[in-house]
Amino acid sequence: MTETALEARHLFKVFGRNPNQAVRRLKAGESRTDTLDAGTAAVIDASFTVNRGEIFVIMGLSGSGKSTIIRMLNGLHDITDGSVVINGDEIAGVPASRLRQIRRENVSMVFQHFALLPHRTVADNVAYPLELKGVPKADRLAKANEVIAMVGLDGWGDKLPSQLSGGMQQRVGIARALAADTEILLMDEAFSALDPLIRREMQEQLVELQEKLQKTIVFITHDLNEAMFLGDRIAVMRDGRIVQIGTPEDILTDPANDYVEQFVQDVDRARVLTAANVMERPRPVVADTAGPRTALRQMRDAYMSAAYVTGRDRKLLGMVTDRDAVKLVRKGETSLKSILKPVPQSVPEDEVLMNLFVPAVESQLPLAVVDAEGRLTGVIPRVTLLAALGPGPNSTEEITLPLPPVSHAEIAAVLGEAADAVAPAATTGDAARVVERAEGETKRAERARDEAEPQTEGEVR
Repeated sequence: MTETALEARHLFKVFGRNPNQAVRRLKAGESRTDTLDAGTAAVIDASFTVNRGEIFVIMGLSGSGKSTIIRMLNGLHDITDGSVVINGDEIAGVPASRLRQIRRENVSMVFQHFALLPHRTVADNVAYPLELKGVPKADRLAKANEVIAMVGLDGWGDKLPSQLSGGMQQRVGIARALAADTEILLMDEAFSALDPLIRREMQEQLVELQEKLQKTIVFITHDLNEAMFLGDRIAVMRDGRIVQIGTPEDILTDPANDYVEQFVQDVDRARVLTAANVMERPRPVVADTAGPRTALRQMRDAYMSAAYVTGRDRKLLGMVTDRDAVKLVRKGETSLKSILKPVPQSVPEDEVLMNLFVPAVESQLPLAVVDAEGRLTGVIPRVTLLAALGPGPNSTEEITLPLPPVSHAEIAAVLGEAADAVAPAATTGDAARVVERAEGETKRAERARDEAEPQTEGEVR
């Protein structure tokens, strides 16, 4: 069962002359603006849980309250109302000595602007939390050097922060938090001060470290793409309130309100949605015990020139084509084994869409999606892949495809030319079925052309 590492319960934070009065009025239904005379409400009735080992991202625009929340989680800001529970310990109202102990043992923080001690070396900066714990110098430096190597700074331990680039300084900040060996890491806009390329590199390194260490991370950001890339779950904030909590896929495909929908409309969907999010029921699929006539009937019904073959356990074994199946019928054979071909392309369920374009174009059939055991769980037609990258279902914007300009004829070709689906007819009945299949392929190409037609006067880019 999932265990809770941190829980926030109905948090309020009001800065001003009469914060308690402001909280009472907010609870009674007054708005943030109505209570300005009593104080500025930075956080209003925020509740969430963070599970052990997950990256929980809190995101929102400037002034939404996200940075205030993270400072409430470790006691840097007093809680006006509500509570924060860390590993079963309530931090609101505890004595300062107990709060310091909770921070040393349970929570570390990585700041936006590094917050390194300029007169100390990299190794001494990283070892500083262990020094506060009273760890002997030799032991803390050994631990510091181990973590420094982990974040890719091996050999830089004797340098001063001023001798490092911004990205390297942020690595030192992460190493310092890791050296403290606390379960929970709080990261407040940790990468926002970095150049875009360095920022992406740091995001990828954090994901790699998380796979090894399985820390509980609360990450604050205003960048939606960063939130989508890092977060196991995301809390979206607006004007001090949490308006939606969900997985990146939940936020992107099922926004809770118009604000969230507008917020996510420019997100890079290709880096967020996975094969499992867009796949369809696999067809045509033929059992390995079936014969060539059954395979041909399945292909005819699906208007396809090939079919996937699976075993009894649904594991993907290969594929057969209608041409080869017709040859078996002519020979009077009843097994597909002799014409079974390996599947040139298949993808795991968790593969992001940006990595599916080349496999989809190269695949004769809709792209096969398999689970960790190799079972066929779905397929992705090319047109479905393109449609998944468009705006949400309520959007009126025209779709911008991540491809160079193409003609209707080229779109039809990508979807599969009808001529490629036509097998030599062995009999009059075979010929009729081939014609029927070719007509189906033509209709599919026409539908794709119609779907690609711009809905406004603009062009499909």
